[in-house]
Amino acid sequence: MPTEPRHHTALALSRRSALKAGLWGLSALGLGGLVGGCATSAARPAQAAAAPGRTRLLRLAHLSDWHIQPERGAFEGVAACLRHCQSMPDRPQILVSGGDLIMDGFAADHARTRTQWDLFNSVLKAECSLPVEHTLGNHDIWGWDKAKSRTTGSEPGWGKRWACEMVGREKPYSVRDFSGVRLVVLDSVQPDPRDANGYIGRVDDEQFDWLERTLRDTPEGTPVVVTSHIPIMTATAFASPKGGVATEDHRVSIGRMHADSSRMIALFDRFPGVKACLSGHMHRLDRVEYRGVTYLCNGAVSGSWWNGPREGMPEGYALVDVYSDGTVERQYTAYGWSARPA
Repeated sequence: MPTEPRHHTALALSRRSALKAGLWGLSALGLGGLVGGCATSAARPAQAAAAPGRTRLLRLAHLSDWHIQPERGAFEGVAACLRHCQSMPDRPQILVSGGDLIMDGFAADHARTRTQWDLFNSVLKAECSLPVEHTLGNHDIWGWDKAKSRTTGSEPGWGKRWACEMVGREKPYSVRDFSGVRLVVLDSVQPDPRDANGYIGRVDDEQFDWLERTLRDTPEGTPVVVTSHIPIMTATAFASPKGGVATEDHRVSIGRMHADSSRMIALFDRFPGVKACLSGHMHRLDRVEYRGVTYLCNGAVSGSWWNGPREGMPEGYALVDVYSDGTVERQYTAYGWSARPA
């Protein structure tokens, strides 16, 4: 059940209730072989256990899938979430958004997209006093579905340009050093070569080269936390919304998980400073430990798009703690929201 807004309560679930609520992790499901084998490799050991005397370098709040819109109290819901994460005694030092900041610009016309971005800017100005790093999601891209958005592709702000302007960046990916941790924000949404109006999860070659240089230039011993909207690795992609496998051969849509997961994992093998990858997109929660990296899919501020909890997972956000020994811990925190009538 959602916690009261005044409390900071991590979501504590038994294995049985976690499975019922739709929270999947490799250890709970026994999917180590399915997703790629054991959690260790010759290239890189599994993430070490917490060392005695470690210190916390950074506490960040990862708020994903806001889907802000005028309807269903979404503005008030995002405001409540922002107030909740900033009012706790041990409050985060920085807020990292997980993408899908607005309900939808992908298939929306200019006026509807403008309304949503105006709400986004208003709620940040009114309710957020923390430093912020934004990740862009598929819903933040304006007009890629040209028919539904009634765009041609030549409009100012078309595609990712409008979203970049809203989050104050020239490019949809970035890097920032904060409190001894390097935060790498990826642009994980790329055009689908099979569908002119679609998208897939991956990074393009230019961005991959930038990422490789960024990791190579990271000072030794600096923990790196990577964020992407679409998960690089997630167990949630192996289950349909009703809880069964999507297909008998376990194929995963490349709109749900990175198409270039193997390439990204091989890159991270070369740079042991990469400790965690945070994502949203799935509106569900899991933790995958693989080849020394912790992959965290962190639920959704909007739950089931402001229609209530997503498969039993309440509207919430993640608190992520990064420690001096490279270990990473996550608490998923409900902020007490109740869905409103349409």
